[in-house]
Amino acid sequence: MIRTLGITLDHKVESDIPLDQLDDPRYSWIWADFAKPTDEEADLLGSVFHFHPLAIEDCLHVLQRPKLDFYDEVQFLVVHALEADTLNTSEVDLFIGQRLLVTFHHHPQPEVDDAWRQVLERAHDRKIWARGPYAAAYMVIDNLVDQYFPSVYKIEDELDELESRGSEESVEELLEQVFDLRSRLLKLRRTIVPMRDLMYRVLNSTHIQGEKEPRAYFADIYDHLLKLTDMIEADREMTADLRDSYISLNSNRMNGIMKTLTVITTVFMPLTLIAGIYGMNFDRMPELHWEYGYFAVLGLMVLLALWMILWFNRRGWFK
Repeated sequence: MIRTLGITLDHKVESDIPLDQLDDPRYSWIWADFAKPTDEEADLLGSVFHFHPLAIEDCLHVLQRPKLDFYDEVQFLVVHALEADTLNTSEVDLFIGQRLLVTFHHHPQPEVDDAWRQVLERAHDRKIWARGPYAAAYMVIDNLVDQYFPSVYKIEDELDELESRGSEESVEELLEQVFDLRSRLLKLRRTIVPMRDLMYRVLNSTHIQGEKEPRAYFADIYDHLLKLTDMIEADREMTADLRDSYISLNSNRMNGIMKTLTVITTVFMPLTLIAGIYGMNFDRMPELHWEYGYFAVLGLMVLLALWMILWFNRRGWFK
């Protein structure tokens, strides 16, 4: 599906502009949105808009890393949208010219739809539309970046909850949750850090160096991405601390278990020796036919076990 709108010279918004009127001088600038385009519609990128073949190839072969390329008087941006539930990414491509903005995406993007509605609702704001297609491009990218925050906040809430109920679950369950959080943070980092680098390149691009106001708005997006990056790094450090704490706790518990088993084994070693000696099938053994021999050996074994337990306790083995 292709939809179009244009901002006229007197700052009015018109929708559904035919593609053959893209050069109409009545329009200050035009936005064309390719939403889930068919192959025939995708071919219009070259036949109607005359974009560079390499940029068109990047649009058709997803998923590209966020990047910025320059082709004649058109800036080509690849940005990523984030799905909050799965943390999967989808690609949104933008072509920004002096009088033209083209957005291209293979999947439905609510963020693009929101930006489209913003343009229609704020048609009276001449100051915004005087900035040209950069205004709509900023709205699209800003909406995409804003959708990163809920995913990061959700992980932070889970971290706080994990810390508060850490003593109520087994170490194995806690470690499994920590590693799941670290995996999700890694997926977020792989999305947000490249976007941050892209915005840094946009800000330092000489192609928009003369456009001070658009640069200020893109700087705001860059600040948001910096904040997100810091939050992710802080959360990763917290999960690393939790992981190390749980591993240490598990090791201490294992050491306690091994100490208990060692004490039990050590206590039973001399008892097993005595039982083994008197379990041999020899006729001529001392006390073998003694009337009280069985009870004497059992008493000796009990006294020996008690003495060893008391001795281990004095040595601090049970602390």
